[in-house]
Amino acid sequence: MFDIGWSEMAVIAVVALVVIGPKELPGALKTFAYWAKQARKMAREFQSGVDEIVREAELEDARKAVTSVSSRSVNQMLEKSIDPTGDMKKALNESELKSSLSATSQVAKPATPSIASSSTTSTPAAGTPSIPVTPPVAEPQPAIEGPAAAEGKPA
Repeated sequence: MFDIGWSEMAVIAVVALVVIGPKELPGALKTFAYWAKQARKMAREFQSGVDEIVREAELEDARKAVTSVSSRSVNQMLEKSIDPTGDMKKALNESELKSSLSATSQVAKPATPSIASSSTTSTPAAGTPSIPVTPPVAEPQPAIEGPAAAEGKPA
């Protein structure tokens, strides 16, 4: 990092021993280690902040790319690649229009039921499915067995 060799470190240690003294050297080394640790911590925080800014910028670029390629533009690209002149679209629109017009002219008006003809066996109107109506059937009661049956009392 700083390109300091062993001989240079030995010179620094001897100078520190002479200047600081053997009594104060352990406290000075602890203080130096604390500040080196703080400097590394700040560098790590700075690096993570820069990394997060880069990630956000990449996400913003990705967001812009996704919004630029919306489903509408994809549909337009497909239409241009499949039908560049637009002839097929015009033909389909004309045939759909004709088929919808012919279908609406052939639809029969539904029959309105009258009060007098509202019996269970009415005839359905033309074009509607017939659904038979049957009256409800009562379920049979279970047989009573045992001594209560002989007396005619329910159990």
